[in-house]
Amino acid sequence: MTHRDPPGIIAPHIPADAYRRAETTGAPVVIVVHTTDRTGRPLRHCLLPIAIAGAGVVGVFGLVAAFLALLDFAAHTAVAIAGAAGPIGVGGITLRLFRGKHT
Repeated sequence: MTHRDPPGIIAPHIPADAYRRAETTGAPVVIVVHTTDRTGRPLRHCLLPIAIAGAGVVGVFGLVAAFLALLDFAAHTAVAIAGAAGPIGVGGITLRLFRGKHT
């Protein structure tokens, strides 16, 4: 006969020899496990939606930061081009950018 451990988790106060004796004689072994039922949902059920929402928020923050960096770069480029170009004229209207009136 081969040795087998009791199935599942057994309370520490049940002696192993009593289980093996019941196994050899064929007597039934009754194991009573006291548990408490959960009243609410476990936290792991809420973890996945919170993780997805957090990733979405981080993505939106990154998108906004990239857009603002692009706007900043475009503004600096426009200022540099306007400073180097001097007066700009369209259809007879001349616009002086970054120049004094007496230059």
